[in-house]
Amino acid sequence: MATGFSPLLGLAGKQFIIYAGSATFIAGLIGGLVDVVVFLSLKTFRLSPCGFYLLIMSIANVGQMITGLLSRILSTGFDIDWSLTSLFYCKVRLYCYQVCSLLSMSCICLASIDQYVSTCSRPQWQRWSNIKVAHRLCVICTLICIVHNIPYIIYYNHVVSRSTGKVSCTLTNTIFDQYAAYSTGVILGKVLPIFTTFSFGFLSYRNVQQIAYRTIPMVRRELDKQLTMMVLVQIAFGIFTIIPYTIVYLLLRIVSLNQDPVIATRLQLAASITTVFLYVYFASPCYIFFCASNRFRRQLVYVLFQVWLKKCRQKGILSNQVTPESS
Repeated sequence: MATGFSPLLGLAGKQFIIYAGSATFIAGLIGGLVDVVVFLSLKTFRLSPCGFYLLIMSIANVGQMITGLLSRILSTGFDIDWSLTSLFYCKVRLYCYQVCSLLSMSCICLASIDQYVSTCSRPQWQRWSNIKVAHRLCVICTLICIVHNIPYIIYYNHVVSRSTGKVSCTLTNTIFDQYAAYSTGVILGKVLPIFTTFSFGFLSYRNVQQIAYRTIPMVRRELDKQLTMMVLVQIAFGIFTIIPYTIVYLLLRIVSLNQDPVIATRLQLAASITTVFLYVYFASPCYIFFCASNRFRRQLVYVLFQVWLKKCRQKGILSNQVTPESS
């Protein structure tokens, strides 16, 4: 009976990735692009270190949606897996996904640290909250992510199964496979960012509670409160979406559990569900910012309807006038 139930679990996992994954991809792509437009359109965010970190994070999240979730939806739901037919795509897709994933988590860490130092009462710490420092740190983090993940390009290859003759895109280096699984996949990509953002987020919240008692310009005070709240809610949401995926990911690495077909099928279903929830985290920033900050809602409406709608009308894109044809 348990064996007959296994195909139903596999089908449920497949359907969940198709429908929930597709909705997450569309929402994440739209939300990520909206975030990029808002952060680039407003001088308030362009000159804010935290706003710049969130901008880079949004760009990296869009990259993750395309290289990670879209490929999973196509391969799971429609049997379209370009990594099996193209060695270049096999190597580059995983590489780009890992770069975007690590860069996104690095940026949310930098944003939480920046909010701590910017709201700190010590002037020597506040000086580190600087847009020039933010630019340099983002360049350094991007270069580190690019160089650190180069082994994905080297060790991901096409492997032909001797029993079935099917081609698979897998890591061919056992040592790097272990490193990628536990170091990149768990520590650097999940545990360390969660610990860092939670710690500095908590310290930032304490600092914000004391801002009212300091002599700080009103504009700077409101901006600090807004960005701190946006980052804090994003951090809290990340804890509930990233930790379940990490737990299931580690269970899948235990060989003894996967030898039992029933347990393996249940773990695969859990992996499908938690993987989509992991992508929900990367798809959610725009909607979290919208719900957490009343000021961000006003800024979003202003950018979309006052700035961009006005530009479209000026260029005649949304003009209702009909231009007569020349004879």
